[in-house]
Amino acid sequence: MTEGIQHPSISDQKVAAARLSIYSNTLLTLLKLTVGAISGSVSVMSEAAHSASDLIASWIAFISVRIADTPADDDHPYGHGKVESLSGMAEALLIFGAAGFIIYQATDKLVHGKGPEHVDLGLIAMFVSLAANSFISAHLFRVAKSTDSLALRADAEHLRTDVFTSLGVVIGLLLVRFTGMGWVDPVAGLVVALLILKASWRLTLDALNPLMDTHLPPEDREVVRGVLDSEPRVLGYHKLRTRKSGSFRYVDAHVQLDDDLSLLEAHDITEELEDRIRDLLPHTEITLHTEPWRAEQRHQFERHGGPCPEELADGNNRPETGD
Repeated sequence: MTEGIQHPSISDQKVAAARLSIYSNTLLTLLKLTVGAISGSVSVMSEAAHSASDLIASWIAFISVRIADTPADDDHPYGHGKVESLSGMAEALLIFGAAGFIIYQATDKLVHGKGPEHVDLGLIAMFVSLAANSFISAHLFRVAKSTDSLALRADAEHLRTDVFTSLGVVIGLLLVRFTGMGWVDPVAGLVVALLILKASWRLTLDALNPLMDTHLPPEDREVVRGVLDSEPRVLGYHKLRTRKSGSFRYVDAHVQLDDDLSLLEAHDITEELEDRIRDLLPHTEITLHTEPWRAEQRHQFERHGGPCPEELADGNNRPETGD
Protein backbone atom coordinates (compact mmCIF):
# COMPACT_ATOMS: atom_id res chain seq x y z
CA MET A 1 0.00 0.00 0.00
CA THR A 2 1.65 3.22 -1.06
CA GLU A 3 0.91 6.90 -1.27
CA GLY A 4 2.59 9.28 -3.68
CA ILE A 5 4.64 12.07 -2.17
CA GLN A 6 4.78 15.61 -3.52
CA HIS A 7 6.17 18.52 -1.53
CA PRO A 8 6.39 21.59 -3.79
CA SER A 9 7.18 23.86 -0.82
CA ILE A 10 10.19 21.69 0.07
CA SER A 11 11.40 21.87 -3.52
CA ASP A 12 11.07 25.67 -3.51
CA GLN A 13 13.14 25.93 -0.31
CA LYS A 14 15.91 23.77 -1.76
CA VAL A 15 16.04 25.66 -5.06
CA ALA A 16 16.16 29.05 -3.31
CA ALA A 17 18.99 27.90 -1.02
CA ALA A 18 20.99 26.48 -3.94
CA ARG A 19 20.51 29.73 -5.87
CA LEU A 20 21.82 31.78 -2.92
CA SER A 21 24.92 29.55 -2.80
CA ILE A 22 25.57 30.24 -6.50
CA TYR A 23 25.46 34.02 -5.98
CA SER A 24 27.79 33.87 -2.98
CA ASN A 25 30.34 31.53 -4.58
CA THR A 26 30.45 33.59 -7.78
CA LEU A 27 31.35 36.78 -5.91
CA LEU A 28 33.87 35.05 -3.63
CA THR A 29 35.60 33.27 -6.51
CA LEU A 30 36.06 36.55 -8.41
CA LEU A 31 37.30 38.31 -5.26
CA LYS A 32 39.84 35.62 -4.37
CA LEU A 33 41.12 35.24 -7.93
CA THR A 34 41.70 38.98 -8.19
CA VAL A 35 43.38 39.30 -4.80
CA GLY A 36 45.39 36.09 -5.28
CA ALA A 37 46.75 37.31 -8.62
CA ILE A 38 47.69 40.73 -7.18
CA SER A 39 49.20 39.46 -3.91
CA GLY A 40 50.92 36.37 -5.29
CA SER A 41 49.65 34.37 -2.30
CA VAL A 42 49.38 30.64 -3.01
CA SER A 43 47.05 30.20 -0.06
CA VAL A 44 44.66 32.85 -1.40
CA MET A 45 44.86 31.29 -4.89
CA SER A 46 44.18 27.90 -3.33
CA GLU A 47 41.08 29.36 -1.73
CA ALA A 48 40.07 30.80 -5.12
CA ALA A 49 40.37 27.31 -6.63
CA HIS A 50 38.32 25.91 -3.78
CA SER A 51 35.62 28.55 -4.27
CA ALA A 52 35.61 27.90 -8.02
CA SER A 53 34.97 24.21 -7.39
CA ASP A 54 32.27 25.20 -4.91
CA LEU A 55 30.68 27.39 -7.56
CA ILE A 56 30.49 24.46 -9.96
CA ALA A 57 29.20 22.31 -7.10
CA SER A 58 26.52 24.90 -6.34
CA TRP A 59 25.32 24.73 -9.94
CA ILE A 60 25.25 20.95 -9.73
CA ALA A 61 23.26 21.15 -6.48
CA PHE A 62 20.89 23.71 -8.02
CA ILE A 63 20.18 21.49 -11.02
CA SER A 64 19.95 18.29 -8.97
CA VAL A 65 17.42 19.60 -6.42
CA ARG A 66 15.18 20.73 -9.28
CA ILE A 67 15.32 17.27 -10.84
CA ALA A 68 15.18 15.29 -7.57
CA ASP A 69 11.73 16.54 -6.57
CA THR A 70 10.02 16.02 -9.92
CA PRO A 71 7.19 13.48 -9.57
CA ALA A 72 7.65 9.81 -10.40
CA ASP A 73 6.89 8.82 -13.98
CA ASP A 74 6.62 5.64 -16.06
CA ASP A 75 10.40 5.36 -16.47
CA HIS A 76 11.19 6.34 -12.85
CA PRO A 77 8.46 4.84 -10.62
CA TYR A 78 10.53 5.56 -7.48
CA GLY A 79 11.05 9.19 -8.43
CA HIS A 80 14.29 11.01 -9.21
CA GLY A 81 15.72 11.44 -5.71
CA LYS A 82 18.98 9.59 -6.35
CA VAL A 83 20.15 12.42 -8.57
CA GLU A 84 21.06 14.18 -5.30
CA SER A 85 23.47 11.35 -4.47
CA LEU A 86 24.97 11.59 -7.97
CA SER A 87 25.34 15.32 -7.37
CA GLY A 88 27.19 14.62 -4.13
CA MET A 89 29.58 12.27 -5.93
CA ALA A 90 30.26 14.87 -8.62
CA GLU A 91 30.92 17.54 -5.98
CA ALA A 92 33.33 15.24 -4.15
CA LEU A 93 35.32 14.70 -7.37
CA LEU A 94 35.49 18.45 -7.91
CA ILE A 95 36.90 18.95 -4.43
CA PHE A 96 39.51 16.25 -5.02
CA GLY A 97 40.57 18.15 -8.15
CA ALA A 98 40.76 21.45 -6.28
CA ALA A 99 42.93 19.83 -3.60
CA GLY A 100 45.29 18.51 -6.27
CA PHE A 101 45.66 21.99 -7.77
CA ILE A 102 46.39 23.48 -4.35
CA ILE A 103 49.07 20.86 -3.62
CA TYR A 104 50.74 21.55 -6.98
CA GLN A 105 50.75 25.33 -6.43
CA ALA A 106 51.97 25.08 -2.85
CA THR A 107 54.78 22.66 -3.73
CA ASP A 108 55.94 24.92 -6.55
CA LYS A 109 56.04 27.92 -4.21
CA LEU A 110 57.99 25.97 -1.58
CA VAL A 111 60.57 24.81 -4.13
CA HIS A 112 61.12 28.29 -5.55
CA GLY A 113 60.85 30.01 -2.16
CA LYS A 114 58.74 32.91 -3.35
CA GLY A 115 56.55 34.49 -0.67
CA PRO A 116 53.34 36.49 -1.17
CA GLU A 117 53.14 40.22 -1.80
CA HIS A 118 50.38 42.61 -0.64
CA VAL A 119 49.57 40.43 2.38
CA ASP A 120 47.08 42.97 3.76
CA LEU A 121 44.94 42.68 0.62
CA GLY A 122 44.86 38.91 1.02
CA LEU A 123 43.80 39.26 4.64
CA ILE A 124 40.87 41.50 3.69
CA ALA A 125 39.70 38.98 1.08
CA MET A 126 39.89 36.11 3.57
CA PHE A 127 37.93 38.02 6.25
CA VAL A 128 35.19 38.74 3.69
CA SER A 129 35.19 35.05 2.71
CA LEU A 130 34.97 33.96 6.36
CA ALA A 131 31.94 36.16 7.03
CA ALA A 132 30.08 35.25 3.83
CA ASN A 133 30.69 31.50 4.02
CA SER A 134 29.80 31.34 7.72
CA PHE A 135 26.41 32.87 6.99
CA ILE A 136 25.65 30.91 3.79
CA SER A 137 26.79 27.54 5.15
CA ALA A 138 24.67 27.95 8.29
CA HIS A 139 21.65 28.76 6.13
CA LEU A 140 22.26 25.79 3.83
CA PHE A 141 22.62 23.41 6.78
CA ARG A 142 19.27 24.60 8.16
CA VAL A 143 17.50 24.10 4.84
CA ALA A 144 19.25 20.77 4.23
CA LYS A 145 18.12 19.52 7.64
CA SER A 146 14.51 20.65 7.20
CA THR A 147 14.25 19.21 3.67
CA ASP A 148 16.59 16.22 4.20
CA SER A 149 18.58 17.15 1.09
CA LEU A 150 21.95 15.47 0.49
CA ALA A 151 22.81 17.88 -2.33
CA LEU A 152 22.34 20.94 -0.12
CA ARG A 153 24.17 19.30 2.77
CA ALA A 154 27.09 18.60 0.43
CA ASP A 155 27.09 22.25 -0.62
CA ALA A 156 26.96 23.33 3.02
CA GLU A 157 29.85 21.01 3.86
CA HIS A 158 31.90 22.65 1.11
CA LEU A 159 31.26 26.10 2.47
CA ARG A 160 31.92 25.05 6.06
CA THR A 161 35.25 23.63 4.88
CA ASP A 162 35.89 27.03 3.28
CA VAL A 163 35.31 28.68 6.66
CA PHE A 164 38.00 26.59 8.33
CA THR A 165 40.43 26.76 5.42
CA SER A 166 39.98 30.52 5.16
CA LEU A 167 40.79 30.73 8.85
CA GLY A 168 43.95 28.71 8.21
CA VAL A 169 44.92 31.06 5.38
CA VAL A 170 44.34 34.08 7.63
CA ILE A 171 46.64 32.60 10.27
CA GLY A 172 49.29 31.87 7.61
CA LEU A 173 49.12 35.37 6.16
CA LEU A 174 49.30 36.93 9.62
CA LEU A 175 52.48 34.94 10.32
CA VAL A 176 53.95 36.11 7.01
CA ARG A 177 52.88 39.69 7.81
CA PHE A 178 54.57 39.79 11.22
CA THR A 179 57.50 37.36 10.78
CA GLY A 180 58.40 37.77 7.12
CA MET A 181 58.63 33.96 6.70
CA GLY A 182 57.28 33.51 3.17
CA TRP A 183 57.33 29.72 3.35
CA VAL A 184 54.42 29.80 5.84
CA ASP A 185 52.01 30.78 3.04
CA PRO A 186 52.46 27.64 0.86
CA VAL A 187 52.50 25.46 3.99
CA ALA A 188 49.11 26.96 4.89
CA GLY A 189 47.99 26.06 1.36
CA LEU A 190 49.03 22.43 1.93
CA VAL A 191 47.07 22.33 5.18
CA VAL A 192 44.06 23.68 3.30
CA ALA A 193 44.46 20.88 0.75
CA LEU A 194 44.52 18.19 3.44
CA LEU A 195 41.34 19.55 5.04
CA ILE A 196 39.64 19.61 1.64
CA LEU A 197 40.65 16.00 0.96
CA LYS A 198 39.19 14.91 4.29
CA ALA A 199 35.87 16.67 3.58
CA SER A 200 35.64 15.23 0.06
CA TRP A 201 36.26 11.67 1.32
CA ARG A 202 33.46 12.00 3.90
CA LEU A 203 31.14 13.41 1.23
CA THR A 204 31.96 10.51 -1.11
CA LEU A 205 30.91 7.98 1.53
CA ASP A 206 27.69 9.90 2.27
CA ALA A 207 26.78 9.97 -1.43
CA LEU A 208 27.53 6.28 -1.95
CA ASN A 209 25.17 5.02 0.78
CA PRO A 210 21.88 5.97 -0.96
CA LEU A 211 23.22 4.79 -4.32
CA MET A 212 23.91 1.38 -2.77
CA ASP A 213 20.46 1.31 -1.10
CA THR A 214 21.99 1.26 2.38
CA HIS A 215 19.51 1.00 5.28
CA LEU A 216 18.12 4.14 6.85
CA PRO A 217 19.97 5.26 10.01
CA PRO A 218 19.36 3.07 13.11
CA GLU A 219 17.20 5.74 14.75
CA ASP A 220 14.82 5.77 11.76
CA ARG A 221 14.57 1.97 11.71
CA GLU A 222 13.84 1.99 15.45
CA VAL A 223 10.91 4.32 14.81
CA VAL A 224 9.40 1.75 12.42
CA ARG A 225 10.07 -1.13 14.78
CA GLY A 226 8.64 0.87 17.68
CA VAL A 227 5.31 1.34 15.88
CA LEU A 228 5.06 -2.35 14.92
CA ASP A 229 6.21 -3.64 18.33
CA SER A 230 3.77 -1.42 20.24
CA GLU A 231 0.70 -2.58 18.28
CA PRO A 232 -0.83 -5.68 19.97
CA ARG A 233 -2.76 -6.61 16.83
CA VAL A 234 0.57 -7.13 15.01
CA LEU A 235 1.49 -10.71 15.88
CA GLY A 236 4.77 -10.61 14.00
CA TYR A 237 6.65 -8.93 11.17
CA HIS A 238 9.67 -9.66 9.01
CA LYS A 239 11.48 -8.59 5.82
CA LEU A 240 11.76 -5.01 7.09
CA ARG A 241 13.66 -3.06 4.44
CA THR A 242 14.48 0.63 4.29
CA ARG A 243 16.35 2.90 1.94
CA LYS A 244 16.82 6.56 1.02
CA SER A 245 16.39 8.38 -2.28
CA GLY A 246 17.03 12.11 -2.22
CA SER A 247 14.85 13.65 0.49
CA PHE A 248 12.50 10.68 0.67
CA ARG A 249 12.58 7.51 2.75
CA TYR A 250 11.20 4.19 1.58
CA VAL A 251 10.03 1.50 4.02
CA ASP A 252 8.51 -1.92 3.36
CA ALA A 253 7.79 -4.91 5.60
CA HIS A 254 5.63 -8.03 5.94
CA VAL A 255 3.16 -7.65 8.82
CA GLN A 256 1.35 -10.67 10.31
CA LEU A 257 -2.20 -10.30 11.67
CA ASP A 258 -4.80 -12.70 13.06
CA ASP A 259 -6.09 -15.19 10.47
CA ASP A 260 -9.72 -14.60 11.45
CA LEU A 261 -9.73 -10.92 10.54
CA SER A 262 -11.73 -9.95 7.47
CA LEU A 263 -9.92 -8.45 4.50
CA LEU A 264 -11.44 -5.06 5.35
CA GLU A 265 -10.29 -5.25 8.99
CA ALA A 266 -6.75 -6.28 8.00
CA HIS A 267 -6.66 -3.47 5.47
CA ASP A 268 -7.76 -0.87 8.04
CA ILE A 269 -5.09 -1.99 10.53
CA THR A 270 -2.40 -1.84 7.84
CA GLU A 271 -3.46 1.65 6.80
CA GLU A 272 -3.39 2.77 10.43
CA LEU A 273 0.14 1.43 10.88
CA GLU A 274 1.33 3.17 7.72
CA ASP A 275 -0.18 6.49 8.86
CA ARG A 276 1.49 6.22 12.29
CA ILE A 277 4.90 5.55 10.74
CA ARG A 278 4.42 8.35 8.22
CA ASP A 279 3.52 10.81 11.01
CA LEU A 280 6.76 9.96 12.87
CA LEU A 281 8.97 9.85 9.75
CA PRO A 282 7.98 12.67 7.36
CA HIS A 283 8.63 12.33 3.62
CA THR A 284 8.29 8.53 3.81
CA GLU A 285 6.61 6.15 1.37
CA ILE A 286 5.54 2.94 3.10
CA THR A 287 4.50 -0.44 1.73
CA LEU A 288 3.21 -2.99 4.26
CA HIS A 289 2.36 -6.48 3.04
CA THR A 290 -0.23 -8.14 5.28
CA GLU A 291 -0.02 -11.87 6.04
CA PRO A 292 -2.24 -14.26 8.08
CA TRP A 293 -0.32 -15.23 11.23
CA ARG A 294 -1.05 -18.96 11.56
CA ALA A 295 -1.00 -19.65 7.81
CA GLU A 296 2.39 -17.94 7.49
CA GLN A 297 3.81 -19.97 10.40
CA ARG A 298 2.65 -23.18 8.75
CA HIS A 299 4.23 -22.06 5.49
CA GLN A 300 7.53 -21.25 7.22
CA PHE A 301 7.48 -24.62 9.04
CA GLU A 302 6.66 -26.69 5.95
CA ARG A 303 8.80 -24.87 3.39
CA HIS A 304 11.66 -23.26 5.30
CA GLY A 305 12.12 -25.29 8.50
CA GLY A 306 10.74 -22.66 10.85
CA PRO A 307 9.40 -23.39 14.37
CA CYS A 308 6.45 -25.75 14.68
CA PRO A 309 3.16 -23.75 14.67
CA GLU A 310 1.98 -25.55 17.80
CA GLU A 311 5.06 -24.31 19.67
CA LEU A 312 4.02 -20.73 18.97
CA ALA A 313 0.78 -21.17 20.97
CA ASP A 314 -1.43 -19.79 18.19
CA GLY A 315 0.03 -16.32 18.34
CA ASN A 316 0.34 -15.89 22.10
CA ASN A 317 4.08 -15.41 21.68
CA ARG A 318 5.51 -13.23 18.97
CA PRO A 319 8.21 -14.71 16.77
CA GLU A 320 11.65 -13.25 16.53
CA THR A 321 11.30 -10.38 14.09
CA GLY A 322 13.90 -8.74 11.92
CA ASP A 323 14.88 -7.58 8.47
